[in-house]
Amino acid sequence: MINVALPKGRLGEKVYDMFERAGYECPSIKENTRKLIFENKEKGIRYFWVKPSDVSIYVERGSADIGVAGKDILLEYAPDVYELLDLNMGKCRMAVAGKNEFYDDGSRTLKVATKFVNIAKKHYASKCRDIDIIKLNGSIEIAPILGLSDVIVDIVETGKTLMENNLSVMETIVPISARLISNKSSFKFKTEEIEKIVKCMKDQVRTDD
Repeated sequence: MINVALPKGRLGEKVYDMFERAGYECPSIKENTRKLIFENKEKGIRYFWVKPSDVSIYVERGSADIGVAGKDILLEYAPDVYELLDLNMGKCRMAVAGKNEFYDDGSRTLKVATKFVNIAKKHYASKCRDIDIIKLNGSIEIAPILGLSDVIVDIVETGKTLMENNLSVMETIVPISARLISNKSSFKFKTEEIEKIVKCMKDQVRTDD
């Protein structure tokens, strides 16, 4: 039995559809139920829904053999897992944004609000820029508006929220998309089954998404 951690929400539903098209269907997962674990013994696969940011933890710790996590999570928390496939969905970017009129002249320590602390630190370290990290958990966009920070480091999808708040992207740090990941031990002992899933999933990846 291959255990698969799926991220709750719209992305997870799209990912499950990929698994279904790849021949790993589990009809009960589409029933209107509060169940969190679903299995198809005939196909040898078991799915369970978890919070998107927790997928990599379940996979790293071995509760799931494989799972789907955003590249942002993999970069921020650096879990000890194998990254097997870019699913080319859930596409967005990690970016630096600030007020439209803001210009960083480098004369003082830059105040950076973000929930992606490690990504922000690594990005600015590569530029040898002194920063003051302000860790926030939500509504990051409000930080520069209220003067809490100079800029933010956050995920940008359409940029509409930024625009409506007179903010704009100053630079893109890295493109983000959903990745199929594997527990290292599982990959060692279930290589054939996991590689078969990867091959079938690869056929479902839409490069024009």
